[in-house]
Amino acid sequence: MTFLQVGQIYTHSDCNYVPEKFFGMMPEKTQASFKDISVISFFPQGTLLFIEGQDPKGVFVLCSGRAKLSISSGNGKSFMRVAEAGEILGLGATISGRTYEVSAEMLDGGQVNFIKRENFLDFLRNDVDVSLKMAQHLSQDYFKVHEQVRTLALTDSVSEKLAKLLLDWCIREGRETEHGIQLKVSFTHGEIAQMIGVSRETVTRLLSELKNKQVICLKGSSLIVKDRSALESLTSF
Repeated sequence: MTFLQVGQIYTHSDCNYVPEKFFGMMPEKTQASFKDISVISFFPQGTLLFIEGQDPKGVFVLCSGRAKLSISSGNGKSFMRVAEAGEILGLGATISGRTYEVSAEMLDGGQVNFIKRENFLDFLRNDVDVSLKMAQHLSQDYFKVHEQVRTLALTDSVSEKLAKLLLDWCIREGRETEHGIQLKVSFTHGEIAQMIGVSRETVTRLLSELKNKQVICLKGSSLIVKDRSALESLTSF
């Protein structure tokens, strides 16, 4: 695991890159301002961008790859979610001035735009449209966390928690095949357990039960959902 020290940002050769989702459709002046204050980097898998409790040094725009966002408690329990390309990491802490509420680790190697906190705040002050865009992004983050809290706090059945996670993956990244919906799962049983708030042993047991019932099929890093209706029957919706 590589830890990214404060100020240790490595530039990428393509210094004119602008994340299309946020600024690509905005005026050229806005795009130019973004380029002036951002540093493009490529971070390998396992790089820690920032850690929970650290003073905010800025925001990280995840242009490609994925990142693991995790939070831990004093008794050793942890919770995580996966940030996809297009998300801005550390936005809430950077705007509020409070410490990072989570740790961010690259799950895949990927390109990231980094903007120092003081430069980012000036950017927001000088452009109303960008400020609105960031407010919308914070709202999206809120609803993602809210949905995960709903699953963890209001779902009593551990089987339902896992079923909801697998169904969500089917919707977002599943590929239809003649054998069922194929998913590429790059997470360990421990990481899946952190996503749904159960133990690693529970995830291993539940996956084994689903496999024995012919609901899923496991082949290396591939998971095939053979019977989606059976998974849906485990949920309350």
